[in-house]
Amino acid sequence: MSTPTRAYAAYSRPLWKRVLLTRETAIIALTVAVIVWALVTVPNFDGPLTLKFLLQDVAPILLIALPMTLIIITGEIDLSVASIVGLSSVLLGVLHQAGMSVPAAGAVALLVGAACGALNGVLVAYVGLPSLAVTIGTLALFRGIAVGLLGTTAVTDFPEAWTDMATGTIGESSVPLVMVPFAVLAVVFTLLLHFSPFGRGVYDIGLGGEAAHFSGVHVARTKLVLFVLSGVVSAFAGLYFTLRFGSARGDNATGLELQVIAAVLLGGVSIFGGRGRLHGVLAGVVLIGVIASALRLEGVTVNVTNIVIGVLLIVSVVSGGLVAYVSGRLRRPRSRPSSEAPGSSSQRAASAGV
Repeated sequence: MSTPTRAYAAYSRPLWKRVLLTRETAIIALTVAVIVWALVTVPNFDGPLTLKFLLQDVAPILLIALPMTLIIITGEIDLSVASIVGLSSVLLGVLHQAGMSVPAAGAVALLVGAACGALNGVLVAYVGLPSLAVTIGTLALFRGIAVGLLGTTAVTDFPEAWTDMATGTIGESSVPLVMVPFAVLAVVFTLLLHFSPFGRGVYDIGLGGEAAHFSGVHVARTKLVLFVLSGVVSAFAGLYFTLRFGSARGDNATGLELQVIAAVLLGGVSIFGGRGRLHGVLAGVVLIGVIASALRLEGVTVNVTNIVIGVLLIVSVVSGGLVAYVSGRLRRPRSRPSSEAPGSSSQRAASAGV
């Protein structure tokens, strides 16, 4: 007797379909199409400064989207990231104004960012509170502390060497220097999510926390680590944000968390957890940045740009659910016709000798 072979759904399709026919590939293709459209039709989009300003604008979103992707895959969310950006900005300004060097003040800001993430992680992972409620509360808490430290004033006397570094480029290219630490972090998070047991645990938690626990995943510890990483990366984004604009303010990066979450969901990460890949998220961030940059060059207001991005996000979420529903209906085996009941016309015909 031959042993039946088990076919797993994830590998039941040919390799080219598993690689090409995915949501992430669709987002990448759409991003490329929008870039080509902008290069052809938008005046000055192919100018030497467009790429530089585009990447500088999306750099904080790219950075924060890395840990946010892992958090949302677990089925949680962190709405406090923009407030941590603002708090780290204020700490950098206040400590530097008090006589501390920029590197030392930046190190303190990173430690405070880690502490903010740890507070979120403990309340969510160990106390058991919902992350939406917790991070809404800490969003207000961290922003309140930031505004309370500086009020309506701003610190702007940062050393020119550090502000030049934040706005500088790699050699003679148009690629900002901030892309170097981003590339390092992107590789680290990619290896962590897609090529490590920790990453498999992240997906398991998103698919079912209780099942993940019984399969050996340290659910609470994993969530705590992710929130701490989110806090540290958000604080680093705050340091870059401050030095790029040369201004430490308590209201820096207000509303940035919505752009990050929009990019992550647009990149194919399920808001319910258990699904998503980093390359799709990064493509989603670039897509939003390209659309915003192109519309700005066309003279479109920020409000209209937000409407366009919001509609694109809604369409992507709805289309993802619709495709999943249609695919499920198509894959569902059709029920075979049941045997005819006694007394049916065929049986009556057979009994009559027809």
